[in-house]
Amino acid sequence: MKTFSLSQNQVYNKTKVTAEVIMETPFSKEIRLLLYKNQFMKEHKTSFPITIEVFQGAINLSVEGESKVMLAGDMIYLDADVPHSLKAKANSIVRLTLSKFDKIERIEELINGT
Repeated sequence: MKTFSLSQNQVYNKTKVTAEVIMETPFSKEIRLLLYKNQFMKEHKTSFPITIEVFQGAINLSVEGESKVMLAGDMIYLDADVPHSLKAKANSIVRLTLSKFDKIERIEELINGT
């Protein structure tokens, strides 16, 4: 059994989004994103399907140019190769579910602008 609390041990970085692998399963990587108000992740896409869940706060999610406000408790599934971006409307905790075959380094490169 593996457990993790999304709400404990939060350390927001005011200069960039924080991404942390919180759990790996045989089929997924669970990532906790901490976004300080107004932080964003520029448009990008993945090679694998993903799910995005807002655990706390609120984000503006843009998917293929269409914007949607997501509040705590909201969740969305995106197929592979779907362009999307997000911006925090408030300090937010976002749970991102990646395929086991995806890499956290891809997220870190996006955050670091490399």
